[in-house]
Amino acid sequence: MNEWQGGTPRPGAGNGSGRPGNQYGRGSGSAEPEGARAMPQVRRDAGHGSPRHEPPLPPSMSPRRGTVPPQQSQGYDDYDSGYNTGQVYGDGAGRGGGHGGGYDDQAGRGARPRPNWGRRIKWTVLTLVTVLLITSVATYFWADGKVRREVDLSKVIDRPEAGDGTNYLIVGSDSREGMSAAEKQKLHTGSAEGKRTDSMMILHDGSNGPTLISLPRDSDVVIPSFVGSDSGKKYPGTGRHTKLNAAYAEDGPELLVRTVESNTKLHIDHYVEIGFAGFAGIVDAIGGVEMNIPKAFKDKNAGADFPAGKQTLNGQQALAFVRTRHAFAGSDLDRTKNQQKFLASLASQTATPGTILNPFKLYPTMSAGLDTVITDKDMSLFNLGEMFFAMKGVTGGEGKSMNMPIAGSSGGNLLWDKAKLQQLVQQLNNDEKVTVSSD
Repeated sequence: MNEWQGGTPRPGAGNGSGRPGNQYGRGSGSAEPEGARAMPQVRRDAGHGSPRHEPPLPPSMSPRRGTVPPQQSQGYDDYDSGYNTGQVYGDGAGRGGGHGGGYDDQAGRGARPRPNWGRRIKWTVLTLVTVLLITSVATYFWADGKVRREVDLSKVIDRPEAGDGTNYLIVGSDSREGMSAAEKQKLHTGSAEGKRTDSMMILHDGSNGPTLISLPRDSDVVIPSFVGSDSGKKYPGTGRHTKLNAAYAEDGPELLVRTVESNTKLHIDHYVEIGFAGFAGIVDAIGGVEMNIPKAFKDKNAGADFPAGKQTLNGQQALAFVRTRHAFAGSDLDRTKNQQKFLASLASQTATPGTILNPFKLYPTMSAGLDTVITDKDMSLFNLGEMFFAMKGVTGGEGKSMNMPIAGSSGGNLLWDKAKLQQLVQQLNNDEKVTVSSD
């Protein structure tokens, strides 16, 4: 017998012509070739890129146009059926051809999936928002923890009615707290114990723009009855006249607020105080403040020596500029004008994108200011921010700056113009546009 079971020729068997049997299988006696024996030889162990050595197909095995019909497996069921459709499932490097698995048939390599840009943008935006939110919350609690809310306005008695808008009493003190001997010498602050007010201003923030009113420290005022901030004892008023800064020296911020309210009939909503070191630190943190000084002046006591013209002041120079009084004929009035001019420039140059959006400037600036800031107990960071931008608005053309109207002097004390003061307070309480002039 030359055939195995099923009619398949036995390898090496004759085919009736005296020659060895055809290894491509013609012993079945069928006119059609056997599908399993007609399969091209594929070497599974070939390396990636190695050429395949396949014998040519007989003419009868040439692919027909259209879909090649499936062929019977003449007993070779252990071959993968995919070979009958011409698919190749391995090239020796773990990759396959064909149309499954998302590979590029033409290039012979895996095609990269198309990027989902919408999803990438969404996750990028979400990440940025999350980081910004976390940073903002952390910054808020960091800054809020630095504010020293030490002034209790509930101790102030006999207060006038509150009007429209918000009134801030802003005080620059000569506090040397935390300063070394070298810093005191550098900033020309002296070494006096305690602290006094070097500047006092009322900032009104309302719907008709901010108004900044300087209160000369030599202003003549009457000390009213008050309750001691530490003792809690009530001290009746005696009609005693003194300079405004003496009220602060006598019993601190609470008595100063009480004295300002009693002599102006204007309700003070918030109190803000900053010392020498904090003031100079803010200026240095933002890289200095540019000023245009119209006339050169010197003041040995304050450490001031300024030429005329445009120049950038560092912290030490800025402190000398706002403290100078002996170089001016008008003494305290001229000094308050310089203080207003400088503080407005400081606020304007601090509230810029270059400072707010630059953490290397923003955090040192906030730290320098908040380290020495003292406020009332009800002052929030939001209130501080409103005050800051109201101060900036004074120089932006949105508001007005002025001195308290003066009617003369008595014994070295500056007397307020009572008629103008009454009109000014009425306009502030009604949140009207201020038309009163200090000239």
